[in-house]
Amino acid sequence: MKQFYIWAVLLISTIAVAQQDLTVSVIDAETQKPIFNIAVTLINKSRNLAVSQITNTQGKAIFRNLEALDNYQVNAMATQDYSAENSNFISIRSNQNPNVTLVLRKANAQELNEIVVSSKSTSKINRSDAEVSSELKAAEIQEIPVEGRDITRVLYRLPNVSQATGFFPEAANVSINGASSQNTSYLIDGLDNNERFLGGQKFAIPSGFVKDITVLTNNFSAEYGLTGSGIINITPRSGSNETAGEAFFITRPGPAIDGKSSFAQRDLSGNQVKNGFARYQTGAGIGGAFAKDKTFYYFNFEHTTDIKDNLLNVPQLGVSESVRGTNTFDYFSAKIDQIWNTNFNSSLRANVGRVDVERQGGGLDGGSTFNSAGNTQARNSILVALKNNYKFGNFSGETNVQYSRFRWNYAKPFNPNQSQVTILGVNDETLGVIGNPGYVFDSFENTIQLQQKLKYYSENHTFKAGLNFIRGNHQLFGGGNPVGNYRVKLNQNQIDIIKNSGVAGALDLNDIPQDVQVLDYNVELRPTSFGTHQDIYSAYIEDLWSVTDRLNLTLGLRYDYDNLSKGGSDKGDFNNLAPRINFNYKLNNSSSIRGGYGIAYDKVNYAIYSDALQQNTTSQSYKTQLEELKRLGILPANTNIDKITYDGNLSASVSGVNYLQGPSAASLQVQRENVFSGERRILNPNGYKNPYSHQFVVGYQLQVQEDKLFFIDVVHNRGENLSRLRNLNAAAEYTVDPNNVVIRTQAQADASRPIPIVNGSATINGQNLTGVARNVIVTENEGKSRYYAMSLNYQKARGLDNYSYRLNYTLSSSKNNTDDINFRPSDANNYANEWGPSINDRTHNINGIYSYYPFKGTVITMAGLLQSGQPINRIPLGFGTTDLNGDGSSFSDAYQGNSDRFPGESRNNDRLPWSATFDLGLQHQFKISANNKLELRADIFNIFNAENLSGYSNNATQSNQIQGGSVASGLFTKRNASPPRQFQFGVRYLF
Repeated sequence: MKQFYIWAVLLISTIAVAQQDLTVSVIDAETQKPIFNIAVTLINKSRNLAVSQITNTQGKAIFRNLEALDNYQVNAMATQDYSAENSNFISIRSNQNPNVTLVLRKANAQELNEIVVSSKSTSKINRSDAEVSSELKAAEIQEIPVEGRDITRVLYRLPNVSQATGFFPEAANVSINGASSQNTSYLIDGLDNNERFLGGQKFAIPSGFVKDITVLTNNFSAEYGLTGSGIINITPRSGSNETAGEAFFITRPGPAIDGKSSFAQRDLSGNQVKNGFARYQTGAGIGGAFAKDKTFYYFNFEHTTDIKDNLLNVPQLGVSESVRGTNTFDYFSAKIDQIWNTNFNSSLRANVGRVDVERQGGGLDGGSTFNSAGNTQARNSILVALKNNYKFGNFSGETNVQYSRFRWNYAKPFNPNQSQVTILGVNDETLGVIGNPGYVFDSFENTIQLQQKLKYYSENHTFKAGLNFIRGNHQLFGGGNPVGNYRVKLNQNQIDIIKNSGVAGALDLNDIPQDVQVLDYNVELRPTSFGTHQDIYSAYIEDLWSVTDRLNLTLGLRYDYDNLSKGGSDKGDFNNLAPRINFNYKLNNSSSIRGGYGIAYDKVNYAIYSDALQQNTTSQSYKTQLEELKRLGILPANTNIDKITYDGNLSASVSGVNYLQGPSAASLQVQRENVFSGERRILNPNGYKNPYSHQFVVGYQLQVQEDKLFFIDVVHNRGENLSRLRNLNAAAEYTVDPNNVVIRTQAQADASRPIPIVNGSATINGQNLTGVARNVIVTENEGKSRYYAMSLNYQKARGLDNYSYRLNYTLSSSKNNTDDINFRPSDANNYANEWGPSINDRTHNINGIYSYYPFKGTVITMAGLLQSGQPINRIPLGFGTTDLNGDGSSFSDAYQGNSDRFPGESRNNDRLPWSATFDLGLQHQFKISANNKLELRADIFNIFNAENLSGYSNNATQSNQIQGGSVASGLFTKRNASPPRQFQFGVRYLF
């Protein structure tokens, strides 16, 4: 019945484009008082739009439910008392409620001596609320040097946004307010675009389909939620009555002309590349009208091919050859707008993405993975959204529905039906890996989103309310290889036979002698998919109260419920009420102050739930271990063991089998009961709390001149209920004396656990069990974070000058005791010692963008980014092991950034050097005809060829943020550096 109601709402509500309102304030130039009962008209010639309103007693007129378009203009016709005035052109983004001020002079009045804000100014001052946000328009994005038309690479030029260190290569590359990049929320036209397994975008929208980008960092409306960090909202392009578009070609020749570096760089997916790298991009976009003034369209397609070389180098087998691979990125976008009448508009949008990142074998500097074991990472997405926008009387509404599908096949094998074979030589050295990647991670997500918004307008109030429902159905094929993995050892004669066969890099399973020695064999016992659905229910109500013509108050309340919060308990987290309150006070026509407080709740990351299923087991031995943890008081006394366990992935190992003759998974199911695991997980018997943040902000804005804007914001975020891991069978805490380092052995650590582990087994109630786990892991929500920042911004629009610029300085501090959903303490469960700078902490962040227009059609843009160093985590060095406390958790996982630390050092207590990067863009447009232009462009990234060891997007375990030795030692190993000087060339045809 519940499903029936959901689909009934979906079918009924397909009558609904975003709720953008424009407030026009009209004031008297001489008295500076509001003027009421004046007619103002809003026009947009691209859509042949003209609507009029009469100002109220506060001198305000509200134009409701406008489409997110460029080139709006407001004018006031001449009256008996006042002269006519027009505004400059206005751009409205998705879900924006901008304000414009018209200053009217008395008819036939003499010029005043004092300076007033010109009526031509479309002031950028936010006069509505305390929202802290930044915006980049399409024209600005096209001028800034941007690698590969990837919009995420311009976001960290905005206040409170920085380049992120992630915990896997494909992690989102921007951090807002120092938080983990996986917490950022991505929207397209106000609708969800979040990959919900680990975070990041489903569809990586290219710049050709972007009208503008908005980053909401603090104190946003109650309309926004599901993140305690920040929001990136893309307003897509739309068509007009005039047909216009572009076609382009871009190339990045790569190392042939780039600056030299011994370090690997990263492709657009975040994966490392080195030799032979080159990029080629092409695409086109076109927009216009199917029916003038009624039906508009915009279509965009962009394709990228990366070429990259690896080195396959196995001297023992006589193999040394280059292995070429390719990455391909295809993005198609379409938007159709329909104006049914003056009160009803519709919009249909589709985004389709297909991404294949090839892992072709070999390695950046040499490797032994042969071609047959190569694989491709596939990230494929589909989003289809229908939005409808309507108004009647004092009401306006918006009803939206979106379907999306995302498939993330992390290692799509070249040979899916083959086993993996790891080949060892006579001295047990690895000679090669052939056949299969050896594991499976193939995730599917199907999501439906329903959204209903409503506004009511009274004289001085704008009330809005909304409902939002998102259901994501997740399925994961995961675990080990269902065809089995072999580890074999060759003798010298067998090595010689392979070497002399001439098979070289084409080595495959059948080229290995059948009588080879098989050291071990393992196979996945659960080769099937599993998952669940995630339902998120949201509701909000808000009042924008125009108390006077100077003071606006915003009072809002939001509620969210995420069904995954139930975890392994009987009920979920139902108390997620989030109040929002803020003010905006106009000091005068050119300045205002703003401030506010709000709570913002995050969703439950699906990976938390999925990991608790995948790394779980229902074996009786494991259940017995959990019952013992209950008896010891480590698990709650009311824990239902059946609700916290699941038949997850597990591999069985067999010795003494012949090559390629290993038994099937079905015949080995009995092993599930007795397989010892280093680590298993459970669902939290208390459920999961939704992470949230308290957000405080106070700011000042000043329109210095018509083309110059200054603003300062001070923000403070207090993160609560952040996710982290707790080990229920942790070894006892072990303090290492920095003056007398004594290493605890694994046996000693295992003996100190609540349930001791001896030789891969545990004795419980007198029974020796092997089907237990050394570590029993659960996700808890007890983490905290604190972020403080002051952001100073000064912007100059081009206006009548031949230059423009943006300057931003952010002074910040970000500290926490958990950086990621897989974060665990370095010693037992001692989180008290984990408080320190976040991995994405910046103290100083300085951004500058300067554009110079020497003559018509030419733009020269310099973009500079200066950042103080990222934190360094100091790990043990010189002790023969990095696992000083013997618990076995010493930085063995590439997806987490914590480990044992050098004795006497605290977490992240050292810093990398400053990073300074300057990029240059040169662009000239040749006029071919009245509406046709040819644009030539060259971008030079890192023009001074600085070797920056900090301040760029990377994977934590491959970065310089992990260093061995103490701070005092000064030891420093260069593992990575930002890209050297690089060149990108492009040609674009505009029509």
